[in-house]
Amino acid sequence: MKGKVADLNSGAPIPNVSITAETEKTTFTDEFGFFEIENLGLYTFKRLGYETQIVTINSKDFIVVQLKLKPSELNEVIIDASHIPKPLKSAVATSTIISERDIELGNDLNISQAINRAPGVFMQSGALNTNRLTIRGIGSRNLFGTSKIRAYFKDIPLTNGSGETNIEDFELNAISQIKITKGATSSVYGAGLGGTIQLNPTNAYLNSSSVNTELTIGSFDLYKSTINFNHGTSKNGFRGIYSNTSSDSYRDNNNYNRQTLTLTSNHFINEKNELTFLGSYVDLKAFIPSSINQDTFESNPSAAAFTWRQAQGFEDSQRGIIGLTWNHTFNPKIKQITSIFSSFRNGYEPRPFNILDENTFAYGIRSRLLGNTQLFSKPLTYTFGGEFFKDNYKSKTFQNLYDDFPTGTGSVQGNELSNFEEDRQYYNLFFEVNYQPSEKATLVAGLNYNQTQYDLEDNFPVSINNPDQSGTFQFDGIFSPKLGLSYLVSDNVSVYSNASQGFSPISLNETLLPDGQINNDLEPETGWNYEIGTRGQIFKNKIQFNLAIYRLDVRNLLVARRTAEDEFVGVNAGQTLHDGIEFSLNSNIVNTRNLKLNSFFNYSLNNYKFEDFVDGDDDFSGNDLTGVPSNILNAGLDVSTKIGFYGNINFQHVGEQPITDNNSLYSDSYNLTNIKIGYKNVFSEKISLNIFYGLDNIFDKKYASQILINARGFGGSQPRYFYPGNPVNYYAGINFNYTF
Repeated sequence: MKGKVADLNSGAPIPNVSITAETEKTTFTDEFGFFEIENLGLYTFKRLGYETQIVTINSKDFIVVQLKLKPSELNEVIIDASHIPKPLKSAVATSTIISERDIELGNDLNISQAINRAPGVFMQSGALNTNRLTIRGIGSRNLFGTSKIRAYFKDIPLTNGSGETNIEDFELNAISQIKITKGATSSVYGAGLGGTIQLNPTNAYLNSSSVNTELTIGSFDLYKSTINFNHGTSKNGFRGIYSNTSSDSYRDNNNYNRQTLTLTSNHFINEKNELTFLGSYVDLKAFIPSSINQDTFESNPSAAAFTWRQAQGFEDSQRGIIGLTWNHTFNPKIKQITSIFSSFRNGYEPRPFNILDENTFAYGIRSRLLGNTQLFSKPLTYTFGGEFFKDNYKSKTFQNLYDDFPTGTGSVQGNELSNFEEDRQYYNLFFEVNYQPSEKATLVAGLNYNQTQYDLEDNFPVSINNPDQSGTFQFDGIFSPKLGLSYLVSDNVSVYSNASQGFSPISLNETLLPDGQINNDLEPETGWNYEIGTRGQIFKNKIQFNLAIYRLDVRNLLVARRTAEDEFVGVNAGQTLHDGIEFSLNSNIVNTRNLKLNSFFNYSLNNYKFEDFVDGDDDFSGNDLTGVPSNILNAGLDVSTKIGFYGNINFQHVGEQPITDNNSLYSDSYNLTNIKIGYKNVFSEKISLNIFYGLDNIFDKKYASQILINARGFGGSQPRYFYPGNPVNYYAGINFNYTF
């Protein structure tokens, strides 16, 4: 009888799983997770890094067994970018896995709490719908939102055709795992300059049917309800997750309403073919308080920016993603994975300076071939393939006439100001090989080729004040190589090093000059990442550690030079050096049947400088890179008992960060402490209950949760640099699970 063992979260195959039974000798899964057994009966599936599972096999049909990651042993296994599982201690790049357990340590409202537990990663959160993510300082110069970092929802790109990424709208309860690869080391996923984030949805469980409901209330009139339904047979699994979240939020003009629906299904057709379906829909309406100046931040941090409050600015958007993945195994040595996907986003955003109406429709395909062979009698695995992505972006702006109406009216749409249509497309070709010249050494080499093109059609009537901005912008093809080596010093400790090159595409808006022409002289930002590190576990896996020292050398630094309140011009202005140290430590202090006590600690030391930065008449060379903290520390304790009580405490320190390029102004450092306690109980095989209570910012610290760098005041007003963070606030909830 034949079968396969797969990762419950990602669906990727798991090699080297031991399969034992009383009547048979132990057998193991192969490189693609396949196995064979001779008899029906009770089998134990076991592998380091995963929870052991005992399965009763009573059918001669093809068998699929799903194993769940074991957070305390994440160093033992990682699903890498090529979809070939391998031990983390033999990897050549720095990756962090944020498990489902890590997400549960905090609230399930803001993804930044989970993301910020990864060293070298920092997500600033001005509101639930206002975030900026940086990895090793990359993305810090983007004024609004996240750019220069690639993100995928499983195999579906979340990064649009202009290199901008939005991950904060996803329902956290629908995510089982977040994998963050730092630096330009992911050839298979686009060689992004800062790195790659992969969100893995919660897959459907086979051979199980259940319904899970959760209700959460909290400060600022927070209300959230979630329904999670799973149905699985021996070969097919279906899961649907619906959530409804609303909050008045801490600040004025900051009401938040979001509904999400996530659907996944897994279909194991036969031993050679699998299909996976993924769909996600988000309906969001969130008002925008925007940033405030220093005087308001000190005296009245809950206030919204005056013009945003008067205009009652908000964003109203609907976003959908759909994808289908086909896995086909040709033979035990070769398989292919092909995904087709499509997405859309409709947005309407009244701002004080205008009203933006936008629509995006995207589609694409990813396909790769994976194989394993031998070179000089030593194992070699490889993957090569390509990705094509195209989106069509339509945008119009209109006058906002709120100032012409009585106070309280809010935004009123006026005459059309602009009308653009953009076609944005790229394709990646990639290759990666993993070779083991010895039992202790692993050599990794990869290459990515990217070609990007923009076409702009200006549909607004041409006049002296409105020149025609239609045109085409195409980058030269970019090759991004990488090379890495890891070596096992002992069975539990390894050292590694890598060198890789990455790039960040230029957005079409940055190519537009004030006269309406496209600047074809701009160059994309490129950079080399050099890194050495060590990782492993000591004291019988009671302590797991990771240490990385890196330098990221970025050339052709792209600067958005502000020419008006809502007008920016892109210029290549120099070079930055990102030198840093990342360290993380996870400890299983107590691990008994009655009590489990774990701790975590991670620290990032950031020394990021403008190596060469001349912007007009200003020379900022040698200054600290704007918008990145000097250091970040996260630490916490997590305790659980046999009788069901559990709790955790999390501490975060964020160092000062420069707000202006001339370094004349820095934000203050701050410390945050969050706690969460609860009670879990399994009443029977069918019913379980979880009650929890959390308190964030328990010492009520005043801090800026997001900074708007290089802000300028208009009309004699002060610059608005600060997004105030929430004061002390609570949340409480109940989770009920019923298994059919």
